[in-house]
Amino acid sequence: MARHPAYEKLLAQHLKILEGLQYDSGLFAASKKGVETGYDKAWLRDNFYECMAFEVVGDFETVKNTYRAILEIFKKHEYKIDHAIAKKPEHTHEYIHARYHPETFDEFWEAWGNKQNDSIGCILFKLGELEKHQKGFIIEDEDDRRIAQKLVWYLSTLEYWHDQDSGMWEEDQELHASSVGACVAGLKMAQHIEGVEVHEELILKGEQALSKILPRESARKFVDLSMLSLIWPYDVVSKAQADDILERVEYHLLRDRGVIRYKGDRYYNANEDGWSEEAEWTFGLSWLAIIYEKRGDKEKANEYLELAKAAVAPKGVPELYFSNSEKFNDNTPLGWSESLFIVALHDVNAKHVK
Repeated sequence: MARHPAYEKLLAQHLKILEGLQYDSGLFAASKKGVETGYDKAWLRDNFYECMAFEVVGDFETVKNTYRAILEIFKKHEYKIDHAIAKKPEHTHEYIHARYHPETFDEFWEAWGNKQNDSIGCILFKLGELEKHQKGFIIEDEDDRRIAQKLVWYLSTLEYWHDQDSGMWEEDQELHASSVGACVAGLKMAQHIEGVEVHEELILKGEQALSKILPRESARKFVDLSMLSLIWPYDVVSKAQADDILERVEYHLLRDRGVIRYKGDRYYNANEDGWSEEAEWTFGLSWLAIIYEKRGDKEKANEYLELAKAAVAPKGVPELYFSNSEKFNDNTPLGWSESLFIVALHDVNAKHVK
């Protein structure tokens, strides 16, 4: 399909911004290097989402460099994975951490909601998906297969289907639908990695748990932006469940410049009472555009793409806007936001891009 010139220009602009967040190691920073918020570090989950932009444009060399770096992280900390497999961790620092130094691959030891099962699920999901399409592309040898197998065993030892974690937002420990769903998707895809064994019961327990948690995200949250991941990229819910998630997200969480994460979110809360004015996350708009495009609703996909374009700041796509304002936070550009914006630009009918 012939691409609109404005589309090509916008796509190239944001790919360049995203490329600027990558270190020589292959890992991406969450935001611009040197940002004082600490987002110059590399998160497993953020790298998973940041690579999606390069997948859709066919730059698999960048994707490979990132996932090879992630495998090296796990090899460096393999002793810790072994310890967690042998005995379920009792303390959060004993879990596989979710963020690392992007050059040395060292852990950051301060408390940061380090127990995040979905971060392991998402990496297994992508390793398996990439192997499904091209054997040996990422998983090159027995060392790599050993690590992938240990990640499966790790989720088994945790009994992820009823293991409370800090979830996508790295906050209070609960049983999160988004975390259970990520693990289910990861284990399903891991079956495509040659030499890696995943017992069906391990997947079934997760699917059963997910059905019990839904339609909520958790006991505390009746709806959450993170639940969109259950629709895409993970595809672990039925059409009826997906319809319900979308209805709840759009009715309760959608705002002018983004989607709030959940009701009562205190992160970058601009209201003096510190409670009622939740920040508006820009990538929620791109996420909805991608989902509606994949569901065949091009009209709604284009509507959300236009909203996402309107939320772009001069230096890139921000993490979030303060509620009911044009002020965005310092995590600009946010790599995850840039990537989902690129995927939305690529997937939604480019001829409509103005």
